[in-house]
Amino acid sequence: MQANAHVLSTRILPRTRVSTAVLIVTFAALTALAAQIRIPLGITPVPLTGQTFAVLLSGAALGLRAGAAAQALYVAMGLAGFPVFQGGEGGWTYASGATAGYLAGFVISAAVVGYLAEQRQDRRFVTAVPAMLAGNAVIYLCGVPWLMHVLATDLAGGLTAGFAPFVVGDLLKIMAAGMLLPALWRIAGER
Repeated sequence: MQANAHVLSTRILPRTRVSTAVLIVTFAALTALAAQIRIPLGITPVPLTGQTFAVLLSGAALGLRAGAAAQALYVAMGLAGFPVFQGGEGGWTYASGATAGYLAGFVISAAVVGYLAEQRQDRRFVTAVPAMLAGNAVIYLCGVPWLMHVLATDLAGGLTAGFAPFVVGDLLKIMAAGMLLPALWRIAGER
C-alpha cells in the first residue's frame, strides 16, 4: 500500500506495509475506545460519543486510503460481534440499527478528511476546520437519512433526532481537531 507523503503519520513514521497495517489497527482501536465515551441524550437513540473525533483524526493522520481502511476495520469488527460500538455493543443487530448510517459515514468521512489532508488542508487551523466540517457533514448525510428510515420519521424528525442534539458537541470536537493537527505538524517540524 503506497502511503501519501503529505499526511502526518508519514512525517512521524516511515510507512511500510507493516507500519500502515499497524496504524490502521491502531486507529480502529482508537475509534472503539472513543465510542465508549458516550452520553445518552434521551431524545434520540443515538448517543453523543467521541467516535467522530477519532474518525476525523484517522483520516487526517493516515490519508484517504488508510484512514478509510481504519474505519472500515472498526465497522467490520463491530459487525463481527466484537464489543467496539458505543456501550460495548457489537453484532449485526446493533450495526444495522439506528446508528448504521453514521457507521457507514465514518468510512466515507475518513476518506474525505484523508483526501483533504493529502492536499495539506490539515496544516493550519483556518483550513483544518473546514476539512473537519466536510468530514462531519458526510457523517450526517449518511446518518440522518438512515435514522429517518429506522424511526419512520420525516426530515424534521430526522434532523431533530439525528443532527440538532450533536451540533455543539461536534463543533467542539472539530475545533479541537483543528487545533491539534496544526500543532502536531509544528512538532513534526513542518507547516
